Parts: sequence; structure tokens; C-alpha cells
Amino acid sequence: MACRSCKRQLLTLARQANTPVAAELSGALLGQQFHRVATKPIAHQQQRRGFRSTPTRSGIMGSIRNTIQKSSEPYRVVAATKEIYDACSKAAPYKIDPIAIKAGTIPKTPEGEDIGEGKGMWHDDFKLPPTFSTWSQVTMLHMYLVFARLRNLDRDAARSWQAQLVDHFFFDAEERMDLGHGISSRGLRNKYLKDLFVQWRGIVAAYDEGVAKNDAVLASAIWRNVFKAREDINIRDLAAIVSWMRLSLKMLDQMPDEALFTRAGTALRWPAKNEFAVVDKPTRVLADQLTPNNSSLAGAASSG
Repeated sequence: MACRSCKRQLLTLARQANTPVAAELSGALLGQQFHRVATKPIAHQQQRRGFRSTPTRSGIMGSIRNTIQKSSEPYRVVAATKEIYDACSKAAPYKIDPIAIKAGTIPKTPEGEDIGEGKGMWHDDFKLPPTFSTWSQVTMLHMYLVFARLRNLDRDAARSWQAQLVDHFFFDAEERMDLGHGISSRGLRNKYLKDLFVQWRGIVAAYDEGVAKNDAVLASAIWRNVFKAREDINIRDLAAIVSWMRLSLKMLDQMPDEALFTRAGTALRWPAKNEFAVVDKPTRVLADQLTPNNSSLAGAASSG
């Protein structure tokens, strides 16, 4: 027999879960759930207990398990989205020398952004500068892929996951502004964060349009956001990123909902530069038109 304090705590937990389990547990634990069976009208009525309505031990344990799981769901979502966000934010890392910031000797882009030090695929293979803008755009690009997958969940669950994922990003962005770039003014950071939020909303709309329409529209959205509409962009880079986005969306779509808690970040580990092999491969129409000499020349030009 459970003590009175344990019963009270268990019933409180069931009520907090906002499920019908509370009533079932109350009757099961306190022995107050009885079923009155009316008999023929006689001098007195006989009470009989309806054993079908009495929860079994397995039923009680299942109810408790479901209650605890629902109560802990928000905490699981926070932990899972933090792990997913960490995978997104590590795609294009960069560092800013704090001594150079204090001395005012840090190099700047033509737009006035601080240029740091960064290594990795997005800096080396796609020739993106190691700046806050590059980091935020590449991070939001990865976030969008997960953001789109979360739409397959129930509406309330999808909103919870998406809100937590976005919160992780903006908390990290503000911390980078403060500690990495020396922006100590909270008002100035809030101004930049508002601009960043507008960019995020525009990115979701632009990538949605590209995914729904065709690769050309999606490549245009990547060119405007990630590459800032540079005129010297390599079309081969855009094609590889488009192919990588399509592949990542497919991998995330094939992942069960429960796997999002543990394996969502694994779908983002496939490097976008690996899609160069797909981009450099001629289509069937071009393969029929290209001669062996032209095909070898095209391969040499792409490798160079």
C-alpha cells in the first residue's frame, strides 16, 4: 500500500498532465471507483462491484508511464532541439580575435563586417568569408531543413519544436554579438536581432518557394541569402548546395518522428561538397550529345 503522501503526489502529477488519467488513477488508488448495478425493484438494492471498470496493475502502470512522459515532453524537446541546433551552428565556425577588436585593428569587409578566422567546407570550398553574416546564413540554412521536417508533426508539437529551435539560435546570436564582437550595448544588439529575425522570416519564405517550385528558384534564393547576390558566384557551387538541400530534406523525411529526439542531427552531417560528384555528372540528354573528347574536357574544366 502506498502512503497518503505518495498518493497525493501521484494524483497531482496526473492532474498536471491534463489527461483523463487523473480520474482513473484517483479511483484506482483510493478505492472509490465502483459501479452500481441496478437490480429489479425490490425492498432493497444490492451493490455490486464492476470489476471491468477497475484498472489492472498493468493499466495503472501504463497510465503512470504516459503521464510522466507527457509531463517530461517539454524538457525532452528542449534537449533535442539544443542538440539539433548545435549541429546546425557548427557548420561554418569562425573566431574573432578579442585583442584585435579592442585595438580596432580587425579587418573589415566592404560592408563593414568583422572578418575573423575560419576553416571548413563553407569557407574553403564555397569561398565564403569567416564573418557573422556567413555563420548566421549557413546556420539558418541548416535550421530550415529541420524546420521543414518538423511540419510533419502535430500542429502543437511542431510549433513547440520550431519555437525552441529558433530560441536557441537567437540566444547564441546575441551571445556572439556580445562576447565575440564586443557589442556591449543591449539596445544595439536588440536592433541587430530584430533585423536577423526579419531575415529568418524571409529565408523560410524564399526556401519554401524554391523547394515547392524548382531548382532554379531555390538556387536563386541561396544566391541572394548565403552569397549576398555576388556576381562572381560559381554556378557549380549553387548547384551542389541545391542538390545537398534536396538530399537532406529526403533523409529527414524518411526519419521517424521519435528519431528526431536522437538522430535528427545525423541527417545534416552529409557534406554539401560531396554533391559536386552529382553536379559534374552530365544528364542523359547531355551525355548523348557530348562526344568523348568534349566529355573529358568538361571533366577537366570542372576539376580545375
